[in-house]
Amino acid sequence: MLLFFILGLLVHFVFFASIFDIYFTSPLVHGMTPQFTSLPPPARRLVLFVADGLRADSLYELDENGDSRAPFIRNIIMHEGSWGISHTRVPTESRPGHVALIAGFYEDVSAVAKGWKENPVEFDSLLNESKYTWGWGSPDILSMFAKDVSGDHVFIHTYDADDEDFGAHDVTKLDTWVFDNVKEFFRAARNNQSLFSKLNEEKIVFFLHLLGIDTNGHAHRPSSREYKDNIKIVDAGIKEIVSMFKHFYGNDGKTAFVFTADHGMTDWGVHGAGHPSETLTPFVTWGAGIKYPQNVSTQQFEDAFLKEWKLENWKRQDINQGILPLDYLNNTDLFKAESIFANAIQILEQFKVKMTQKKEVTLSFLFTPFKLLSESKQHNILRKARSYIKQRKYDEAKPSRLLQYSFVAIGVLVAFFLLIQAYPWTYYIYCLLPVPIWYAVLREFQVIQDLVASLLSCPPSHFVGYLLVSTLGIEVLVLSFFYRYMLTAGLIAFAGWPFITQLWTRAKRTSLNWIFFSLLLAVFPLMPVVGRKPDISLVMTAGLLVLLLSLFVVASLTKRKDSFVNEELPLHLLQMLSMVLSMYVVYSTDNSLLKKQGLPLINQIISWIILASSFVLPLLSPPILFERLFSILLSLMSTYILLSRGYEALFPLVLSCLMFAWIHMEQETLQQSGVSCKQKVNSIQFIYNTDLTQLRQLCLDDIRRAFFLVFFLVTAFFGTGNIASVNSFDVTSVYCFLTVFSPFIMGALMMWKILIPFVLVMCAFEAVQLTTQLSSKGLFLMVLVISDIMALHFFFLVRDYGSWLDIGTSISHYVIVMSMTMVLVFLNGLAQLLTTKKLTLCGKPKSHLI
Repeated sequence: MLLFFILGLLVHFVFFASIFDIYFTSPLVHGMTPQFTSLPPPARRLVLFVADGLRADSLYELDENGDSRAPFIRNIIMHEGSWGISHTRVPTESRPGHVALIAGFYEDVSAVAKGWKENPVEFDSLLNESKYTWGWGSPDILSMFAKDVSGDHVFIHTYDADDEDFGAHDVTKLDTWVFDNVKEFFRAARNNQSLFSKLNEEKIVFFLHLLGIDTNGHAHRPSSREYKDNIKIVDAGIKEIVSMFKHFYGNDGKTAFVFTADHGMTDWGVHGAGHPSETLTPFVTWGAGIKYPQNVSTQQFEDAFLKEWKLENWKRQDINQGILPLDYLNNTDLFKAESIFANAIQILEQFKVKMTQKKEVTLSFLFTPFKLLSESKQHNILRKARSYIKQRKYDEAKPSRLLQYSFVAIGVLVAFFLLIQAYPWTYYIYCLLPVPIWYAVLREFQVIQDLVASLLSCPPSHFVGYLLVSTLGIEVLVLSFFYRYMLTAGLIAFAGWPFITQLWTRAKRTSLNWIFFSLLLAVFPLMPVVGRKPDISLVMTAGLLVLLLSLFVVASLTKRKDSFVNEELPLHLLQMLSMVLSMYVVYSTDNSLLKKQGLPLINQIISWIILASSFVLPLLSPPILFERLFSILLSLMSTYILLSRGYEALFPLVLSCLMFAWIHMEQETLQQSGVSCKQKVNSIQFIYNTDLTQLRQLCLDDIRRAFFLVFFLVTAFFGTGNIASVNSFDVTSVYCFLTVFSPFIMGALMMWKILIPFVLVMCAFEAVQLTTQLSSKGLFLMVLVISDIMALHFFFLVRDYGSWLDIGTSISHYVIVMSMTMVLVFLNGLAQLLTTKKLTLCGKPKSHLI
């Protein structure tokens, strides 16, 4: 059985990893020769301003007084250059946005599996092909274009990563630092002959990355005064830089300026998906080789932006981010045609390299070249294009030896077929893994035969009923990944459970608790995703409710247990004090950040102490079922309060109340079915080593219990939002612990916030297993079947196109269900530790209850 268990985990791990190899292998190829037009460029140098996180409407719109927030840029639009909206591609994140702007290609899908790195894959860029490049700004952005460049010609100047502090008093310093350092750089160049000569070469790029607007947007939202004032500071800074360039180069007219953004931002201060506020960014360019403003009487656009922005009379030219905007160029048709021709040859070179790579690893009789781009047709296309340019036409069975030997032979044949075609090693895993699996299945043919016979002996109506209910339940679980309100529908159906059994008449009080908390929990999936509307008052309300519940429990235990006051009361009071401190820290930190005074050090220290103590305090409580579960709730809620910004603070409390009702309901169900229950819930103790003689055989009700577990785990995932998307995370939820940007610590804290509801569910199910004498092994197998059926749905729904929200969500859905059994093992171990481990003070050794 251990061998099958290990094989099962291996199979699921391979399936889990396979989607990243199948769907998310980089399509980029290398080995091409760069193609350039032979005509001289109109500009000797390019100055690229990228205002990270700047929305188009925020720049172009007029304020409440009818004035522009960016008067210099608006003057450029009206008198010097061309403008429009740059339609960015999803995912609307900083790296893919900058790669599209500077390298000319959209996000490589393989980057989804690699997260935020400097360069998930190697690629060429404008900066690498320049003679010299100087860049100023964030280390996160500049470093990815300076790493592994060919030659020592890209020079970057960055501030310290710790300066990217969402809680800082004034984050506009991120932009003023860039402007000040650029001006100091050019002042120093006048006294440095070597640097001065480099600055007067051709093919020079100056890259100014401005992060302040994005940081203010995350911290204060795009509608805030801080975000809008930052735009004014950037506009004034650009005006000074442009004036400095003109003076330094003597108004030679050979400088091209581009001002744009990598992505926008939603009203609630995040980005990554495809909302227009995220994908519509400004694009303003002027200088050498750029068309001057064009006055027009009418313009045809589906939106009403021109009227809103009072720019109806200046021609708007929208572009797609990363694509050569020919309509902006003030040059001859010959230059434009040669530019497009060079671009086409570059794309053709990529096709040739890719075809050569494929041909080398494929058997000759299996390789079929793309007929529309055969060598002869390639030559014809290029010849015609060159001819048009010259003519100035610019616009055109059972276990047995036989069975074993048969599968060995199949495996050898498959491996040989893969070997002679030089397929990657991953193909061997995908093609050979089904061989031992089907061998194991066919060896258990008798078991399968008995199962079929058992199903056929069941009355048809019962069989069809079980099948329909099971199918409906699994489909509800699948749909809940896309539509959160399906969780609401499921919880409402759960509320009706006592009425279709005899529980309503047998245990009315327990049934009422179950119904009430099921319906109360059903409200949460209907709420908006967390983080969009912070409400500290709801966090305070959650803390007060926990304190009131604690007082009620303390009063109840004081009456019931004589030893409670002397032995257990101090621990409960300490946990209640921890909750009070959590409420204080949340409230005072919020006020401090609103006043732009940063995160108080004492608040930060208290937060980390509460987090650390939450893992220890439950282990000091007695292992009696109810008392240990309540101690776990108090400790985890103290941490969850610190990580909450709104109504989600109430979610673990309501979920835990429903879990307590579930424990009582399951014991009542077991008693109703005639199974003996020797102890009441209030007197049952968690034990580490389960007596196997007390475990019973599985029954149909256990399938329902396994389904309940999976449903509650899914509810823990999506009860307060779609955690499968990075866009759903709100970085402000970790501000009680730190405000300086640290992706790993922030990610770990947010991950623990996500895991807390799971731990509560698993601790409750640990109690359900104990009260119903349910085998963990049997549970594991049932959850495995449910998750595998769900995984079949999501495997065919994995997407390798669209926004990071779409791609990431499809991956996350598949990963969640495929890893459910593996995560269940981890969560079950953690739940066992929290429920059965007992620490004693005064130097006594720690031990398990046997």
